[in-house]
Amino acid sequence: MRRKTPTPPSPLPQRHGVDPVRVRLPVAGPWRTVREHLVERLSGAGAGVVDGMFDAGRIVGADGRPVAAEAPYVPGMFVWFHRDLPDEVPVPFPLEVVHRDEHIVVADKPHFLATTPRGGHVAETALARLRRELDLPALTAAHRLDRLTAGLVLFTVRPEERGAYQTLFRDRRIHKEYEAVAPYDPALPLPRTVRSRIVKERGVLTAREVPGEPNAVSRVELVEHRDPGGLARYRLTPATGQTHQLRVHMCALGVPVLGDPLYPEVTTPVPAGDFRRPLQLLARILEFTDPVTGVEHRFRSGRALAAWASYDRWVAGTYHGPPDGQ
Repeated sequence: MRRKTPTPPSPLPQRHGVDPVRVRLPVAGPWRTVREHLVERLSGAGAGVVDGMFDAGRIVGADGRPVAAEAPYVPGMFVWFHRDLPDEVPVPFPLEVVHRDEHIVVADKPHFLATTPRGGHVAETALARLRRELDLPALTAAHRLDRLTAGLVLFTVRPEERGAYQTLFRDRRIHKEYEAVAPYDPALPLPRTVRSRIVKERGVLTAREVPGEPNAVSRVELVEHRDPGGLARYRLTPATGQTHQLRVHMCALGVPVLGDPLYPEVTTPVPAGDFRRPLQLLARILEFTDPVTGVEHRFRSGRALAAWASYDRWVAGTYHGPPDGQ
């Protein structure tokens, strides 16, 4: 059995709380130089951008020294560089820290803030913000919330302990409760457990239910409803973690989450910086036994769902009340 070569530490520091990009050259390929491979691998950026990075000495090897564009291709070689950060509109809502110790950080994420760098959201993410604000460059996320979903996210302080906390989610040893505002249907029998098979294809915005063995299980309960207005507040307890699972299940029940831009129909994307009418879905409770310390943790988000607190102001996009825990 071939022994796996350990990944060398990054020779570049973080920038704005964002790690440098690490690229390992494939073991086999037709490329003669490092440049040829990177031009092909980073084809979306364009050859001119890659050449400019080489000329500026921004692509470095494990020793931290710039790699020449004409450097021979070496299978398995690592190179690092900092990506050009996209122009990002700051999310104008606070990221609250509800717990911090030497092992974990639990944050109460606002709507519209991505959990980790991805796509056009890089420095303006919960992870990058926390690394900067708490001076914790090694901080990593144990799981993710959708950018449009608010609520509790668990981060790990020590990289070597991340796997222990991720295992909580993999083995379903963590209790999560969500809250949603959606239409009220008096004919919908609740509580109920929804089971279905959900698939999410790369490059497709929405997930969908398909025939087959269920891989997504959600408990849906009615907390309260209001008349007139026809809205209700629901407690959602997922037993699994498929992409968009709660949103798909609520839509399938005929009560899609208020403000959802994907379900039941994909709507026109809003302009950057439009933070009105957030998705009315909140990760309210996070409860688990700490796999490192053995401490029993129970955390609760202090945020309010705007459409329940003030529906008219949510519709108008003017509700910016402070977290109040409802």
